[in-house]
Amino acid sequence: MNVIKMKLNRFLLLMLMISMACNSEDDGQKSCNPEYNISASININLPLYSQLETRGWTYVDGAGTGTKGVIVVKVVNGYKAYDRNAPHICPGIDTRLEVVDDIKLYCPQDGAEWILLTGEPIIIADRAPRTYSAVRNGDIINIFN
Repeated sequence: MNVIKMKLNRFLLLMLMISMACNSEDDGQKSCNPEYNISASININLPLYSQLETRGWTYVDGAGTGTKGVIVVKVVNGYKAYDRNAPHICPGIDTRLEVVDDIKLYCPQDGAEWILLTGEPIIIADRAPRTYSAVRNGDIINIFN
């Protein structure tokens, strides 16, 4: 009877470990790259953010922008903001997303790329960057989640 009980316990433990592994991808990413309260405002008349109107995007750093800042992008129907933490790997020294050629996001750690306007993965990554709301009111764009 003890042998059957031990085998059952091992089986249950194995099933629990498999279940945790199957569910850990998103949970692991959230604990590795946790959500932050994002709340920032930019004035597009300031020279620091002028490239948003001319190039279609700008970096925003500082208070209320998470651990690596955000990228604000002008899209057809308004604006959107991406978290600069690479969404597919844990944050590190080279995991801050960059804009390349005004058309794509790039992760220097592993070369992953995304389409700038949509956030759709191009190579390596299997998920889009975390996106925040970016709403324009006059010359101010409020970025929040």
